[in-house]
Amino acid sequence: MELTVLGLSFTLLLILGVPVAFAIGLSSVATIFVAGLPVAVVFQKMVGGMQVFSFLAIPFFVFAGELMLYGGIADRIVKFANSLVGHVRGGLGMSNVLGCTIFGGVAGSPLADVSAIGSVMIPLMKKEGYDADYAVNVTTHAALVGAIMPTSHNLIIFTLATSGIASVSILGLILAGLVPAIILTLCNLAAAYYVAVKRGYPTHGHFPGWHVVLMAFLAALPGLFVVVIILGGILSGAFTATESASIAVAWALFVTVVVYRSLTWVHFLKACAKACKTTGVVLLLIGISAAFGYFMALYEVPQKTGEMMKMVSSEPWMIFLMINVLLFLLGTFLDMAATILICTPIFLPIAMQFGMDPLQFGILMLINCALGLNTPPVGTVQFVGCAIGEISVGQVMRTIGPFYSALGMTLVAVTYVPSFSLWLPQLLK
Repeated sequence: MELTVLGLSFTLLLILGVPVAFAIGLSSVATIFVAGLPVAVVFQKMVGGMQVFSFLAIPFFVFAGELMLYGGIADRIVKFANSLVGHVRGGLGMSNVLGCTIFGGVAGSPLADVSAIGSVMIPLMKKEGYDADYAVNVTTHAALVGAIMPTSHNLIIFTLATSGIASVSILGLILAGLVPAIILTLCNLAAAYYVAVKRGYPTHGHFPGWHVVLMAFLAALPGLFVVVIILGGILSGAFTATESASIAVAWALFVTVVVYRSLTWVHFLKACAKACKTTGVVLLLIGISAAFGYFMALYEVPQKTGEMMKMVSSEPWMIFLMINVLLFLLGTFLDMAATILICTPIFLPIAMQFGMDPLQFGILMLINCALGLNTPPVGTVQFVGCAIGEISVGQVMRTIGPFYSALGMTLVAVTYVPSFSLWLPQLLK
């Protein structure tokens, strides 16, 4: 009875349009009343869920990304990417892919990525004769790579969601995402080139020469160096993942204020406000999800879900396929952080039972969540891209096939070829 109330009340609240955090909290309170437990249980679990030192990394990574968004780093990254592939057929589209990937590596946020690179590249591509749907699809799909890059705060959220289930280090998860990020970028480049050739988009000039590429790279290097700081510092043992996040903020401030001199006081305040808002939303979700997770564990939701899946098939490949489908469907109407926090305790034990490594599952989870960011009805990344491109979501969805295929191929590779996500963590153990 209690489990039915938990599931139905949560689903009904989402259908009614109640924000996810409040839907989770209210369904937990409803379950408390039905079960006859004290309401204080919800608040105790919420407070306990947020009192984790590692959570300090989340506001720091978010703040670093916002500083880079408002500090002019994106413009220099776009120029570097354009110098590399701008001369190829559909070169602006491929420049867009590289620009989004590189900026995603330093900002760690698909939403910041599409806002920063999209605001530059989408209007430029339209001006040069590219269709708006192509410009938006290239940008929004390339921006999703940021979800599995080293500065993504979603990596930290996943490691915390695995608490009590498996031992997952943030360093291992960072390393596990690097090869899939490269594969996803190559697939996005192939999709951008394929559509450009099919539509007959023009080339734009000639290769400017390696000297120009080098100068553009040097101009973008200070911003890109944040990835080196994070990976180098953690791998060398100089500092922890949480400490690396604070150092990323200090470096972002140094680059945008001292080196580029592009961060104004107004933009600094905007970055602070946006970081506070995002951090507040994420921490609220984490706290409330801790209470929700308590009930899922109490009423054995992972075990019952696993038993239902086994009734369909006991083959690992089919179990992994069902997990992917369910995660994708949930990701289309849940925020990324909420999907991670709710679904990890349910599906990770099942995936581990059928032989999947927690690091591999983490990247699978993040790619599915990223796909949800670009799929209606919630699709925040897609909505931002469409707003910049001044085009409807329906028009973009009609031509999204090749770009969905790129993301789908990467997801299949991560799901069924463990070495793509596990090779690097095992190599550097």
